[in-house]
Amino acid sequence: MSAPDFSARPQLAEDVARIVRGRIFDGTYSAGTYVRLDQLAAGLGVSVTPVREALFELKAEGLLDQQPRRGFVVCPVTVRDITDVSIVQAHIGGELAARAAANISDTALDELTKIQTELEAAYSADDGERAVRLNHEFHRAINVAADSPKLAQLMSQITRYAPESVFPTIDGWPDKSNGHHRRLLDALAHRDQDRARTAMSEHLAAGAAPLIDHLTRRGVID
Repeated sequence: MSAPDFSARPQLAEDVARIVRGRIFDGTYSAGTYVRLDQLAAGLGVSVTPVREALFELKAEGLLDQQPRRGFVVCPVTVRDITDVSIVQAHIGGELAARAAANISDTALDELTKIQTELEAAYSADDGERAVRLNHEFHRAINVAADSPKLAQLMSQITRYAPESVFPTIDGWPDKSNGHHRRLLDALAHRDQDRARTAMSEHLAAGAAPLIDHLTRRGVID
């Protein structure tokens, strides 16, 4: 794997954390693997400072542990971890969607519909990277429309533990996700807070089982 181009990206620690997080969830870094600060910095072509910051961030998320004189080691990913994250996502995401239904403007709704159309096209083209970006934009737009920054911040923090990049590769998930998004769009268009809450909660909860199955088959979950 070639080193990413960080030349035009100022938030190095966040970028490094995203890369290491991805390697944990795709099985590149298995549980018990030591992530060496100097080796990772050299491999990514960055200084050790943002790498150190990234590893401490991942430690705070529970993905890494720090052992005295030995460095950072990858923690096991468990079924309970994934399930718990899904439960919290479903609750907070549902509330954000309900608030968005009460607040969303016609312009924001049109933009959200456009994002969904582009997302479906990305899935059809098997463009996983673009699909991940557009899916993130879709959910972020709803969170912005909710006008509840503290809830949105909590959602952003918990979502880091949900490997977004994995979902386009899960058999059947793109079609299922598109269906969920379309039901959510309809609820938002009708300003129906209860339906929006239910649609988003069901959408976020539905991802847990296929994700657990996928990660188990990849050897990420023992």
